[in-house]
Amino acid sequence: MTSTDAPTHWEADVLLRDGRTAHIRPIRPEDREVFVEFYARVSDQSKYYRFFSPMPRLSDRDIDRFTHVDNVDRVAFVLTLQGLIIAVGRYDVIKPGEAEVAFLVEDRHQGRGIGQLLLEHLAQAGRERGVERFVAEVLPDNTRMIQTFRDAGYQVASEYDEGVLQLEFSIDPTDTAIGLMSEREHRAESASIEKFFNPRSVAVIGASRRQETIGQALVRNLVTGDFTGRVYAVNPTSHAVSGLPTYKSVADIPDDVDVAVVAVPAESVQDVVLDCAAKGVHGLVVVSAGFAETGEEGRVRQRKLVGLSRSYGLRLIGPNCLGIINTDGKVSLNASLSPLMPPRGRAGFFCQSGALGTAILEKVYNRGLGLSTFVSAGNRADVSGNDLLQYWEEDDSTEVVLLYLESIGNPRKFSRIARRVSLRKPIIAVRSGRTTQGVPMGHAVRRIAAPPAAVDAMFRQAGVIQVDTLDEMFDVAQLLAHQPLPRGRRVAIVGNSDALGLLAADAAAAVGLVVNKSTALGTDAGAEDFEDALDLAIDDPEIDSVIAVYVPPINVSGEEVANVLAAVGEQSDKPLVSSFLGAEGVPELLRVPDVAGSTAGRGSVPSYPGVEAAVRALAHVVEYAVWLRAPDGTPADPEKVDEAAAKRLVTRILAEHPDGTELDLETLTELLAAYDIELWQTRSVGSRDDAIRAGKALGWDVVLKATAEHLRERPDQAHVWRNIDDADEMVDAWDTLGSVISEPERAGFVVQKNSRPGVPVAIRSIEDPLFGPVVSFGIAGPLTELLADRSYRIPPLGARDAASMVREIKSSPMLFGYRGSEVVDVAEVERLIQRVAQLQNDLPQVRSLELSLVLAGAEGATVLTAAARVEPVVDPRSDWFVRRLSQPAGDTLPS
Repeated sequence: MTSTDAPTHWEADVLLRDGRTAHIRPIRPEDREVFVEFYARVSDQSKYYRFFSPMPRLSDRDIDRFTHVDNVDRVAFVLTLQGLIIAVGRYDVIKPGEAEVAFLVEDRHQGRGIGQLLLEHLAQAGRERGVERFVAEVLPDNTRMIQTFRDAGYQVASEYDEGVLQLEFSIDPTDTAIGLMSEREHRAESASIEKFFNPRSVAVIGASRRQETIGQALVRNLVTGDFTGRVYAVNPTSHAVSGLPTYKSVADIPDDVDVAVVAVPAESVQDVVLDCAAKGVHGLVVVSAGFAETGEEGRVRQRKLVGLSRSYGLRLIGPNCLGIINTDGKVSLNASLSPLMPPRGRAGFFCQSGALGTAILEKVYNRGLGLSTFVSAGNRADVSGNDLLQYWEEDDSTEVVLLYLESIGNPRKFSRIARRVSLRKPIIAVRSGRTTQGVPMGHAVRRIAAPPAAVDAMFRQAGVIQVDTLDEMFDVAQLLAHQPLPRGRRVAIVGNSDALGLLAADAAAAVGLVVNKSTALGTDAGAEDFEDALDLAIDDPEIDSVIAVYVPPINVSGEEVANVLAAVGEQSDKPLVSSFLGAEGVPELLRVPDVAGSTAGRGSVPSYPGVEAAVRALAHVVEYAVWLRAPDGTPADPEKVDEAAAKRLVTRILAEHPDGTELDLETLTELLAAYDIELWQTRSVGSRDDAIRAGKALGWDVVLKATAEHLRERPDQAHVWRNIDDADEMVDAWDTLGSVISEPERAGFVVQKNSRPGVPVAIRSIEDPLFGPVVSFGIAGPLTELLADRSYRIPPLGARDAASMVREIKSSPMLFGYRGSEVVDVAEVERLIQRVAQLQNDLPQVRSLELSLVLAGAEGATVLTAAARVEPVVDPRSDWFVRRLSQPAGDTLPS
């Protein structure tokens, strides 16, 4: 048997149903010994279910057959934990396009979702090798395996034959199968984080008696923070730390340990991982520095740390992090270096920066905002913001999600999860390096080809509220945490200062809010005046939000006005924000008591030191509310897409051009037609006679134009000759263009049928190394390119996304009757955007696609010029059709 090397992306770390990690990889011939050991641990019943007969031992021939595969027609994956095989799954092709699949899972690991993981990875490997269907033979009483196949989301057909259940199903990744896989991913990642936030016991490894040390601070913060579980101090040389007895190692602790907080020198952390794995610890919070943030040696140490932790089933927060906090009184966990326990609140906070963590917690405390949970991930080697989003999505204590991001390791997955979470809870994000796209030392991410505008578009598309500073994040968070969402952009301003009222009105107009009412009460206005004016504004059906401005006269405390604001804010179903005495946060006077124990309850009125900050915060919330309520619209007709034909075409092209190629006109036309995109008929011509023949063939009324890139972007259109009706006119056009274009032999002349007039637009897509598919739209031409007036989205796209792309570019008025021109068929433009997005999403082999000239007119849109390049997929999308944990670039993990 000739063996083919398995692709490197077939190897991955994975998360099991219970939130613990394992490693999946193709089987190797050198696995012979560990495979025999694995088989010996499997029960007789499980062996019988697998082989339909007693097979207590495997023959040498069987072992060779199981451990030697060709990675094409015979593929096998093993799942490993602590260097041991705990499960194996394989498929064997039995006829072209069809393979038999089977699994064997060690008994003590059954029920952890391993069969589903193996099926996902085998199905993806099969798709890459041209397999279309799986078949399986299962004994009728093997209910667990039968359920594994049925729960995968495929359309499973079954029949009995001689006492055996025959299952058959297509492995095409249907929406149902992908949705169920995402649900399994969500449950597993949420479970892994839940163990961190709700531990029954925490061990501090590196606890110290010496003051001002990290280990001493961690123990002190856990104890003084009133952690309701057990705290264990681990130090081989000390007898007691902060009144707690110490243990020489984790293994010496007599009870179970859920979470270990590690504060030992970097070179000793790997030994701690092994000790914790042997103890059965769920996860590690590594506060220790000295890893990737220090340079290449530290990066190597960090890769080994992550690989070792995952190979032993442990999740890891950090390294070089501040720690984690849960303010729930039932837990009261402060496993961090911050001496300040934030008050109980509704916001969950994920922060990548350990250095900024303490300052952030101080800001939260001073504002009276309150947090539900807090994570400082440091170098983000394992646990990331995506994991926290999975947990917070269904955490009843968290109503608002705050993210401080220094890098995005898996933006495609982030986009997918954030879109779902944003429908339930607002997400507010600050992203450092937003302009430069730089990342701190310690963060390993793939290179990015898409421009910064594409990243911003991804956040908008997912409903994420992106702000520029931490202060602005807290401004928005305190509004979302305490006030209802607005229904629209209409605001009322109520205040006792004309000057501040005007500032508020100007600020509102600048950020797209509409001031429908402005009530100036005068400097001597009292509590009753404010109450009457606020009630009128809130009761007004033409008002969606209210901004209250109060500057007290001399020697007036403003307490009575505060009572009015608090009472109105508690009862109103419209958001009320204030600039009250120049206070920042949620002042005590404006707070409503909360029965759940939070610092300030729902209805508390947030205050801002300046009216401009209040208006900006309100504008961000309005944009989120508009996104939340905007319908996604009707998708383009899926029946007019032949995805299978497009995939066959791309496969054929790559078989002929294994290194990739630019598509010729005929092939490009065929590819676009599979996605219901008609490319205007074009004839390439190399001489005057060719041009005349082409004009005759097209029935005249044609255009002669140069298509070389350096010519087609000329604003003077000197490369195009229109309305050619006969041979004489073609001769004139050919000679004239040849005289005004230098090097006409490089011009790439083509002849096309004259199209209807319209506005030139361009739709492009690329396969980005970090983001996967990215789609852009703009008016065609060099001026648009120079001004970067393009909109971007990350597929898959809904109708709402396509509509937003058309309308958010600055030159969009050209499509909607600018200066009396005809309104173009915008619906057709949006359809083309959706089709290009769908093609790019379905076919990662399409490295780039460009509809560089589409004439959008009143009665449709004509695609005049297009180009595409296909290349083999060497580096799969980070969010392929299988579950896998993100892996920093260049990392290799042990088995």
